[in-house]
Amino acid sequence: MRYMDYQGVYAHILQNVLRRVDTAFQNFFRRVKSGAEKVGYPRFQGRNRYDSFTYPDPYGTGYKIEGGKLHLSKIGAIRIFQHREIEGKVKTCTIKKEGDQWYASFSVELPDPKPKKVNTSVGVDVGINTLATLSDGTEIENPKTLDKCDSKLRKAHRYLSRKKKGSNNRNKQKIILKGIYRKVRNARKDYLHKASRTLADNYDRIIFEDLQIKNMVKNHHLARSIHDASWSMLISLTTYKVEYTGGVVELVNPRNTSKHCSVCGCIKSMPLSQRTYRCPDCGAVMGRDHNAAINILNKHVPADCGELTPVEMVA
Repeated sequence: MRYMDYQGVYAHILQNVLRRVDTAFQNFFRRVKSGAEKVGYPRFQGRNRYDSFTYPDPYGTGYKIEGGKLHLSKIGAIRIFQHREIEGKVKTCTIKKEGDQWYASFSVELPDPKPKKVNTSVGVDVGINTLATLSDGTEIENPKTLDKCDSKLRKAHRYLSRKKKGSNNRNKQKIILKGIYRKVRNARKDYLHKASRTLADNYDRIIFEDLQIKNMVKNHHLARSIHDASWSMLISLTTYKVEYTGGVVELVNPRNTSKHCSVCGCIKSMPLSQRTYRCPDCGAVMGRDHNAAINILNKHVPADCGELTPVEMVA
């Protein structure tokens, strides 16, 4: 059967859709083979759910930017707001729809950065009350973006639940709700970009905990706050910014970072509600997150430290 609607679509876009389907099923079979707890059979994406398409060819083949407009094959010239110049070799162009807005994102290939000498290192403990606490005592506040828009979201969800399913009013309310979520998402991402830029500009080596966030959000009392803090995004944004300048980001085992005394190594169990660490052995007193950040920094083992004896090792 021949679909006339697809004749107006650039052929390589249709080919890329098949690649996406193949990738989805290959990942599915990989999860089945590995015995993963959640296999996740690929879900069919209907017209209402398929919100992006990709030009898989290099720049100039099917798309190009010229005269302040993005020229797309089979679509035409579209006025764009380009927020920065594109660096590197453009590999693909993806057009994505979010609510009533459209975005064009380009994947590019950049040369490997030259590694630089590490002069400054810092350990970072991420949290909820404070987004991040550094081993030098610096704190990055948590904006709690979702809480600021909580009343608007509740109101929009309430209005949506009252609309008749399939009606135009319900579709309009969906767009309004998506717009609020987009504002929350953009505000969060903007803050994390600025926070990661501050880290990348001031430190050559940044050490985070290798947290199992999927397991942490199983705690329903903390899941919403953990998702809002977006620790994974902070680590991801920091990683590419630091590596772009020739620095390095490392992940260390998070075990006992909050229980160890960073001064004498004593282990003390304490509830999450207790925010000050008081060592029963050496009497050291400091913020719980600051103590954890120092322990995270101490877990880094320099490459040129030679052979470590048990006495020299830091737990």
